[in-house]
Amino acid sequence: MRKIIACAALAGAILVSACNTVEGVGRDVSSAGSTVANAADESK
Repeated sequence: MRKIIACAALAGAILVSACNTVEGVGRDVSSAGSTVANAADESK
């Protein structure tokens, strides 16, 4: 559970710092989704 929270916090920080354009937001959201999915797969 801590990994998921840490990954979500990291993804949130990346989203806030790197979304200067709409394209950037799309990439950031995709990256965050991949991070959460990987963390979920690891915790199975």
